[in-house]
Amino acid sequence: MQFFWLYIDDLVGKGLDFGTLAYLTGLVAITWVPLALPLALLLSSIMTFGNLGESFEIVAIKAAGIPLLRFMRPLLIVTIFISGIAFLFANNIIPVAQLKLAAVKYDIIVSKPAFDIKEGIFYNKIEGYIIKFGKKDKDDSTIHSVVIYKKTYGLQDNLLIAESGIMRVTPDKKFLEFTLKNGYNFEEKGPRMSLATDFQKTGFKEYKKVFDLNSFRLNKSEDSVFKYDPKMLSVRQLNTTIDSLETMGKVYLKRSKIEVNPYLPFAKYEDSVWPKADTASFKKIKKFIALIPDSLRGAVEDRSINQASMSKSNIAILDQDYSQKIQSLRNHEIEWHRKFTLSVACLVLFLIGAPLGSIIRKGGLGTPLVFAIVFFVIFHLLNTFGEKFAKSFETSALLGMWLSTLVLIPIGAFLTYKAMKDSQLFNQEYYYRVFKKFRFFLANFKFFKPSS
Repeated sequence: MQFFWLYIDDLVGKGLDFGTLAYLTGLVAITWVPLALPLALLLSSIMTFGNLGESFEIVAIKAAGIPLLRFMRPLLIVTIFISGIAFLFANNIIPVAQLKLAAVKYDIIVSKPAFDIKEGIFYNKIEGYIIKFGKKDKDDSTIHSVVIYKKTYGLQDNLLIAESGIMRVTPDKKFLEFTLKNGYNFEEKGPRMSLATDFQKTGFKEYKKVFDLNSFRLNKSEDSVFKYDPKMLSVRQLNTTIDSLETMGKVYLKRSKIEVNPYLPFAKYEDSVWPKADTASFKKIKKFIALIPDSLRGAVEDRSINQASMSKSNIAILDQDYSQKIQSLRNHEIEWHRKFTLSVACLVLFLIGAPLGSIIRKGGLGTPLVFAIVFFVIFHLLNTFGEKFAKSFETSALLGMWLSTLVLIPIGAFLTYKAMKDSQLFNQEYYYRVFKKFRFFLANFKFFKPSS
């Protein structure tokens, strides 16, 4: 839904067929699978252990001498297997889906709106022509008062009018045919920008005009055009790209010397002798300009300003280019960590959901769904914040992308410990009894006793 709300303006009015919409929806759904898997494992584990706790089966299992961790072991193995599948999915299928999704989105966005000529309105979507007709019958084919104007770069006229006609699209959807009746064709011929032209008027009883509709078709772009986005790379490809980007510092250092040094010609005269030459005389001079004769000061100042401006401009270009490379490196590092974080999240959220379900002891979709949404929102927010921090260089890519895991692992360990100890963490009666004892303590404390 988020995707379709974002691109609704680009999708509506394009005349997309059901196959294209189904293909687009499938690609969008595939890209969300790594995020849906952790939520599915969290909800299913809470529901499973909640049902077992509600029917006192967990109590019976513990009474038989089977600890909770041993009982969770088979499900933990299944979860690890699902986490491995999530990694393979994110590493091998998601990049291909992202690549094809980018190509389909581009084709839809740049395609023209669906062919639809309405009566009384000038239609200019067909390249080189403007079409207008006064009325269209209910059959959507019979038209009246037809005007077809051919656009040219000159001021010469080329106009076709007709009283009525039939408009239809060929079965292969490649051509638009107008069969016009009782009209005239006005055309001006001759050299442009000259008075030596002929204006011709030709009448007809029936005239057929054909327009090419290939520009309205959804063209398929090559997937290779969009393959340079880090989201469309596997771990192996990301490793190769990151290694090449990490060596850019030395490349830019050499490049800066090549591009900036020509504007600093005095640097080539620096040697070991220069600073020692007549040091006492240099100390007496307060300003460098004092060394320059008055007749040359203007020229020297102009040339210095020009050289400094050129150096500043080259440095600014280098800085912008280098900043883009550094941002690209960070984006590739983020995507590299993402391949692993979402698969590990399946394991982490299971370790939260299983003990949480055994503690709350509620099955069904009510209470488990509420707790699942709460913890998933926390997980998603931490993921989003960590990625934003990493992209803005507030933190490293490692810390930013693993922030949610670092926060949720202690919570999972705490809940597992409480579940093993039969904690009444979410038992309302337990908190009611504690509050009742606390109120009784306050009532009997001498500081709160009313004075006689």
